[in-house]
Amino acid sequence: MLIKFTINGEPMDVEVTGRELLLDMIRERLQLTGTKRGCENGECGACTVLVDGVPVNSCIYPAARADGKEIMTVEGLGSADDLHPLQKAFVREGALQCGFCGAGILLTAKALLAKNPDPSEQEIRLAISGHLCRCSGYVKMIRAIKAAAREMRGEVSE
Repeated sequence: MLIKFTINGEPMDVEVTGRELLLDMIRERLQLTGTKRGCENGECGACTVLVDGVPVNSCIYPAARADGKEIMTVEGLGSADDLHPLQKAFVREGALQCGFCGAGILLTAKALLAKNPDPSEQEIRLAISGHLCRCSGYVKMIRAIKAAAREMRGEVSE
């Protein structure tokens, strides 16, 4: 089945099988390896990408469902020369330890801040509750998400 979608702002046409998962298409066919393969059961959040702005576990999301959708992976969040405010805040706060969960948490945080530009700590905790950080660095992540939110609202400068 030929599907058409946009990934990180770039239009794509890809032939997929009925059983192919979005994670496999992203990592193996499109070589966007920032999206991590974790539990493969939709429980750890390492494979999270945004589909039409909503976080989804790409390890259980059929690739065929991406037809006509806008997909964002961590590669589309920022670039080495122009980091997204969330990426900058994660670096400043030391919120990425081993980095395995980082891509998924960054994208979930992006979706949260798009809906709620001034989330409480409880709202941040709830938003990232579907992510397993094996290094248990949640405190720094929450601090980084709050810092990025302030920057995105124009309350602080870099």
